[in-house]
Amino acid sequence: MKNTGILKNLARENAVLNPIDRISEVLFGLIMVLTFTSAISVSTSGKQEISELLWAALGCNLAWALVDVIMFLLNVLLERGHSLKALREIKQTKTDEESAEILKEEIQPLIHSLLTKEELLKLAARVKAIPSTDERMILTSRDYVAGFQIFILVFLCTFPIALPFAILEDVQVAIRTSNGIALLLLFIGGYKLAGYAGFRPLFTALIYTIIGVLLVGMTIALGG
Repeated sequence: MKNTGILKNLARENAVLNPIDRISEVLFGLIMVLTFTSAISVSTSGKQEISELLWAALGCNLAWALVDVIMFLLNVLLERGHSLKALREIKQTKTDEESAEILKEEIQPLIHSLLTKEELLKLAARVKAIPSTDERMILTSRDYVAGFQIFILVFLCTFPIALPFAILEDVQVAIRTSNGIALLLLFIGGYKLAGYAGFRPLFTALIYTIIGVLLVGMTIALGG
């Protein structure tokens, strides 16, 4: 009987979004919607034009969120397929030395540098002893949950920026409020990333915000 334990372990590793993934998804969504809301300041300030732009922003972010989910699942599929391919190759080797050579190419250089030859051989032997797995279950429910998380992150980040245009009558005030919310979200994202990476929080948050603004400006300049 085939074993699914290795796939479950791979699912736990790949399907849970880390802080960089989560904040990056928000950044992509922010850039997308900012290209639309920034156009409001240079377009006719009529309610009809603003309404059309906001609906376009929502539709664009919906499409982007779906594309992001599909690409995430494809990447998981390819990475997990590669891991299972490496496992098959290790299991087909005749000696622990051959297994260790394949395993050495698959683990991170830092981890490899910390292992002695004997430890690497023992690890390769343990990997070789892993039971065969059912590769038909290469995508698991955890992957689809992570995909749904990506969809929510990308799509919902549209609303805080678009909301001022729906509740404020003065277009210029709405523009300034919307831009302020976007900058705040970028700053918070940079602050969170700094904590994850061990960088200086305020400096990193400021740089992250500047990069976000520059990316929006570049996107608009290129006709995005």
